[in-house]
Amino acid sequence: MTAHPSVNHLQGWHAGLLWFPDPQSPHAQHETDGLLVTAREADGIVRIQAIGAYRDLAPQYPDLPTTHWPGLCIAPGFVDLHIHYPQTDVIGSPADGLLPWLEHYTFPHEKQFSDPAYAHEVTSFFLDELMRHGVTTALCFATAHPESVNVFMAEAQKRHLRMITGKVLQDRHSPDGLRDTDTQLSLRQTEDLIHLWHGVDRLGYAITPRFAPTSSTEQLHGAGEIAQQFPDVWIQSHVAENLDEIRWVKELFPEARSYLDVYDRAGLLRQRSVYAHCIYMDEADRRRMAEVGATAAISPTSNLFLGSGFFDYAASDAAGLRYGLASDVGGGTSFSPFHTMHAAYTVARQRVESQGVGRLGISLSPEHLWWQHTAGAAAALDLDGKVGNLLPGCEADFVVLNPKATPLLARRTAQTETLAEWLFAMIVLGDERLIAHTVVQGQTLTDNRA
Repeated sequence: MTAHPSVNHLQGWHAGLLWFPDPQSPHAQHETDGLLVTAREADGIVRIQAIGAYRDLAPQYPDLPTTHWPGLCIAPGFVDLHIHYPQTDVIGSPADGLLPWLEHYTFPHEKQFSDPAYAHEVTSFFLDELMRHGVTTALCFATAHPESVNVFMAEAQKRHLRMITGKVLQDRHSPDGLRDTDTQLSLRQTEDLIHLWHGVDRLGYAITPRFAPTSSTEQLHGAGEIAQQFPDVWIQSHVAENLDEIRWVKELFPEARSYLDVYDRAGLLRQRSVYAHCIYMDEADRRRMAEVGATAAISPTSNLFLGSGFFDYAASDAAGLRYGLASDVGGGTSFSPFHTMHAAYTVARQRVESQGVGRLGISLSPEHLWWQHTAGAAAALDLDGKVGNLLPGCEADFVVLNPKATPLLARRTAQTETLAEWLFAMIVLGDERLIAHTVVQGQTLTDNRA
């Protein structure tokens, strides 16, 4: 499979290959001895030019400088649909549930991000950690401080990463030092940050109300007006994660039909809007999200850790709702896509109670799990054809898997007979050691074997 743009700086990568020929479909293709060809194009972006069997492609590229990784497999870089970079240091903090966890750990910690030096130190560690785990694109929360966005964007730009973030909007029910004391100023800051960063190199901006209870109606509707002005920016927030939170939303917004309807009334539900969790929603909510092209960011390790509940895959599929996987660090318990995929499998198997009706869980295929964290997540972000896959035209962000990274992995993967068995062994047994290399824009940023 070959594309023919105007290119230079050709580079070959000789290893096994795993990708999704149809980015909308969770059916993977695996080539045990493959060749990936990348090229830096006129706009400065390194993209994939060709992919296929080594025996077929190599003769078409004589004298191609090639990196050879025998025994390893190149796969798309992972896409994380929902993660809080300022919560890096609250991961693994014990709490009785979502709201106590926010009050006791998250809010006090996030106050520190008004200091650019502190934000820079955490950002550097956070991005290094993403690379170690093979996550090459993420939709991130910053904090209420514009400094937290500026520092993150500058560091991501320096590393040539495709990252999306935004200043958190929260003008009530938040502590001093984190609360927006001037609602109109918070909205102007959001507009200024969009002008400063959105679409610069590989960066994107997300309008980011924390969640409905911490934003006034004025702030939510102001954010919706900004979204109308900038239709290609993202919107991110939380919805229907926790029963206590839902009761609170009903008290604060009695006019709304549902928690989701609060955002819809404010003009915050549309294409490129990503809502984390989406656990306690009815059919009307799911169909409304599908109708406008909104996305659910499934956060299974966070939901298990905080006891929030289980995402309903069957109901979401029936409604045509788009979704993808997310770590939700620091409520989530790991940066690892393998831990997230494993947790998603476990959650999907559970019996789901929805609107008084019990339904048996489902068994997600390994290919479907992998797709939810790569090509499917990219499509949910409106970035299909750019990231999350290895098709010609995609940006050259990928990981290199070592299926023999641990003695148990080596033993198990050696005995697998199908692609599904091989992928599932890595999902269940894998961690960052499975990521031998992370390559961004043709540059190897991580070598976990060193």
